[in-house]
Amino acid sequence: MYLFDNQCYILTLVRILKERCTMKQNEVYKLEFPVGYYKFHKKQLYNFQLNRWHSFGFLPFDELTEVGKKISDFKSWKTEMKKLAENSLEQNNLLKASFYYRAAEFYTFPNDNEKSLLYKTFSELFYQCFVNDNIEKVIIPYEKSFLHAIRLTPSNQKCKGTILLHGGFDSFIEEFYSMIKYFAENGFEVIGFDGPGQGAALNNFNVAFDYQWEKPIKAVLDHLKLDNITLIGLSMGGWLSLRASAFEKRIKRVISSGGAYDYYKIPPAIARCLMDFFNNKLKKYTNKIAKKNIEKGGMDGWKMSNLMHMTKIDVPMTAFDYAMEMNEINLHAELIKQDVLILTSRNDHFIPFKLHDRQIKILKNANSLSDRIFTKNEQAHNHCQIGNIGLALNTMTNWINEKIID
Repeated sequence: MYLFDNQCYILTLVRILKERCTMKQNEVYKLEFPVGYYKFHKKQLYNFQLNRWHSFGFLPFDELTEVGKKISDFKSWKTEMKKLAENSLEQNNLLKASFYYRAAEFYTFPNDNEKSLLYKTFSELFYQCFVNDNIEKVIIPYEKSFLHAIRLTPSNQKCKGTILLHGGFDSFIEEFYSMIKYFAENGFEVIGFDGPGQGAALNNFNVAFDYQWEKPIKAVLDHLKLDNITLIGLSMGGWLSLRASAFEKRIKRVISSGGAYDYYKIPPAIARCLMDFFNNKLKKYTNKIAKKNIEKGGMDGWKMSNLMHMTKIDVPMTAFDYAMEMNEINLHAELIKQDVLILTSRNDHFIPFKLHDRQIKILKNANSLSDRIFTKNEQAHNHCQIGNIGLALNTMTNWINEKIID
């Protein structure tokens, strides 16, 4: 019987944690970064997510290989991920259970009541996994609500500086914990946070997405009294981190990994023309089609419903228009005067490689500008270097160390 087949969710979870968690007081989960981008599934929409959680060191190769054979649609995805989560609990492996519940949650539509329970289960199990890591949870006042942050500090060495890290479109900060832990073990104080529309900010505090990312950055820096920081933005967070750097000068160094300088320019020109025509001339019809796609439950419907969920905008094309505000004009690249590192993967299936050179050219006022292109030979050729996270982290760390010394 699945955990969610009854309504006693909280009580059941507490019982599981008490009865099945056998961690010793000094036991910690060791996280490693396996090298390799694998074909767990023939469809990229499933395959990339399976690779993502494997590449961060959370889920094992053999189980992902087997489950990839059983997935044919969103329904089977959720069913199989929940099975693996339950099996992991039976094995007392809270780490695997946590991220299988996250996987199940990922492709669950926002109108499914189970989505919030899956998120809560993921979160509860995650923090139980790392109870001995001395993670400091921080609640950040933000406008009329709050943001969620976690902080790790180096334990056995002098702190070299502060790194502020966040994800992008629909990420949870906990998914980047292995990166956060890596930086802390290399001498940095690290604060990872969920911004508007992400993770706990959205699920616990109902904070809708806002592309004006300097606002949540200011809230974090003010609350924690931080200055002279390195900001790392991952995926769509790459655009957001650059936008924030244009307006927040307490950011001294910024790393953008897997971002686009203009999300409107991702599709080919002819696709943009068609998109503009249907959105501008046939908006009522386009909204109707978008709502039907959501009802059908396919990939297009999931993308749109997820975007509406994040932005708290209930009209599909209005939500889409807001997402397209993440463009070159609103980036304000001319105001970015920090040290900048751009990380690009050569075969990124989300962000066309053609955008890389243009992004470099518009950052003409940066104090310094470095870029690194990752290739298939390095197994880091996909979005955000999934397949070789260790190489990406080494690249970031070396760059930060050089800039701090400079």
